[in-house]
Amino acid sequence: MGQKTHPVGFRTGIYMDWKSRWYAGKKDFARLLREDREIRNFIKKEFYGAGIPKVEIERKADQLRVIVHTAKPGVLIGRKGVKAEELKKRMEKLTGRRVGLDIVEVSRPELDATLVAQGVAEQLVKRAAYRRTLKRAVTQTMERGALGVKIIIAGRLGGSEIARTEKQSRGSIPLSTLKANISYGTAEARTTYGVIGVKCWVYLGTLPKAEPKRREEMY
Repeated sequence: MGQKTHPVGFRTGIYMDWKSRWYAGKKDFARLLREDREIRNFIKKEFYGAGIPKVEIERKADQLRVIVHTAKPGVLIGRKGVKAEELKKRMEKLTGRRVGLDIVEVSRPELDATLVAQGVAEQLVKRAAYRRTLKRAVTQTMERGALGVKIIIAGRLGGSEIARTEKQSRGSIPLSTLKANISYGTAEARTTYGVIGVKCWVYLGTLPKAEPKRREEMY
């Protein structure tokens, strides 16, 4: 039987690190988890055009550190860091605690699955031909050095009456190999005739010097 699982969740704690790094007891865990979700939703909603594939959160006592990975750091930083300071203050107001903000640039956005999926979704919203859009995205990703890429879109493609699925792939995507460095991301294209879902997998090779984390390191 073939079983599907989330490629990132499958490797988290073994070869990949957590996106939220903190510990809390039963009393505070649900509240902090909800707070993490609110921070991520707030940042991605406010700066959707900045190409943000990942937001990492670290907590230590009453301090909160937010690491934003973005393809366009200038959009978040603003002139003389004005936007970054404003974002920091708004997050402090949202959480009620001191917030440290780090902005990390994504050097090769064509190899980040989330950014590739967002790019495809933006083209679909602009009513671009979906097959041509998929082919262009796959070609650009492979030209940048990916070993494999797969993109699946589903919904009322081209405004058709019946929803269907379209897939394009190139190279290899070893999803069941734990050491494989798989970038996975999703996006939604909200078109006039409905929502089209986009899923993307990018194979970047074997994780460098990958060693499974010991149990005592995990907890």
